[in-house]
Amino acid sequence: MIWLIGNKGMLGSDVGYFLKETHKDYIASDIEVDITDLEELKRFISDKKIDWIINCSAYTAVDKAEDEPGKAFKINAEGALNIAKIAREKEAKLIHISTDYVFDGEKNGSYTEDDDPNPMGVYGKSKLEGERNIQNIIEKYFILRTAWLYGKNGNNFVYTMLRLFKEKEVVKVVSDQWGTPTHTKDLAGTIIKIIQDKSDKYGIYHFTNEGRTNWYEFAKEIYERAKKHKLIKKNINIIPITTEEYPTKAVRPKNTYMSKEKIKSSFGLNIRDWGNSLEEFLMDI
Repeated sequence: MIWLIGNKGMLGSDVGYFLKETHKDYIASDIEVDITDLEELKRFISDKKIDWIINCSAYTAVDKAEDEPGKAFKINAEGALNIAKIAREKEAKLIHISTDYVFDGEKNGSYTEDDDPNPMGVYGKSKLEGERNIQNIIEKYFILRTAWLYGKNGNNFVYTMLRLFKEKEVVKVVSDQWGTPTHTKDLAGTIIKIIQDKSDKYGIYHFTNEGRTNWYEFAKEIYERAKKHKLIKKNINIIPITTEEYPTKAVRPKNTYMSKEKIKSSFGLNIRDWGNSLEEFLMDI
């Protein structure tokens, strides 16, 4: 049996959809089962045989984390530790979702799984500690670092841009932060493939869609495709700005473009270009 944690979130809801579509035997939980309470996790799972745990739960408010470091670390680090303890007790394999924010963004070119993490903010530090907590107590884990996630069931950059395009005539977007957008459906499909393969190729992997872009170019692509699909009908002036012109509480890494070579070769994946995935998402909505 599979245990999906964080099933009501943006990624978790897509994972749940695929679990149903592929007729997997699974149970699901969200905030009603507190991952920071080990005894509560044990009670929830006490009479169940679990083979896989998928952890999609996280504290993801990057700026708010700077004001709530205790809460961020409790969920992202202590929560991950508790889930790993359950995985060890149940002899289950764990798939855990992490982030590009474990890197400082100073590297030229793509980050690989062998690059040393150096998170700059509370969010990234809490997620890195979660990764290390898992690595310290179990061997049967898949840590999937992803970036720039968007999906149907949650707040994300694509929805924010679509709203701003309807509300404003001019939209300013940062153009000097580089990475890759990731459709939750593509990441969810990869999670399902790892389970279907009954894989034992444990370790850390990077997964995003293919290609490299910045937030300004991403916004322009959203606008052009949304206009084509008549989601937006008026003309919008999208203006590129620098990170310095759009200050945020948490420092954003300038480059978190991640290599997917390891995950592609390990699982035989054919990863879609981010533009193709965006097209499908806009058609879906």
